[in-house]
Amino acid sequence: MAVTTLKRKLRRKRQGQNARVIKIKQLSAKPVIKNVDVEELKASFNK
Repeated sequence: MAVTTLKRKLRRKRQGQNARVIKIKQLSAKPVIKNVDVEELKASFNK
């Protein structure tokens, strides 16, 4: 008995796996923390 691969089902399964990985990466991503000079910002508002 020959075994056939269900390509469409396999592709749908991989789409779900990839979507899950992307979602986890987005949830665990941290924004880049930039060094902000507060005094320089205050001086710029006075102008």
